[in-house]
Amino acid sequence: MENWQEFTEDTIAALMEDGSDPDAEYTIEHHFYHEDFARLEKLAVEVFKLGYEVTDAEEVEFEEGGTAWVFDAIREQSLDGASITVDAIKLEALAQKFGVEYDGWGTYFEGGEDEDGDFDDDEDDGDDAPRH
Repeated sequence: MENWQEFTEDTIAALMEDGSDPDAEYTIEHHFYHEDFARLEKLAVEVFKLGYEVTDAEEVEFEEGGTAWVFDAIREQSLDGASITVDAIKLEALAQKFGVEYDGWGTYFEGGEDEDGDFDDDEDDGDDAPRH
């Protein structure tokens, strides 16, 4: 079990240090995986009932070999560290109940407006990549 409070604080601090907008709404993605599609699907139904948007499961191949099914549980919200930490702890416990791996959460860089009124979140600079 990871220290979700520390992870969340570190992730938010890194986003702010990179210049991400502290007042923006963020897409928070919680990641799950398991080799058994049926087991993962049962968890996805329960997570959906909790009010998260649930992505379609996809099969992925690991670098060291083997495959697993993955999905994300998504919620749009502010970067409220306490709320995100509570969600991570709750979702990790639910995943354990179903015997599925919870792989943490991530989000994307959110740029602010520049002086021309355009949004400053260049997709080519890598700052909008998920942070895990």
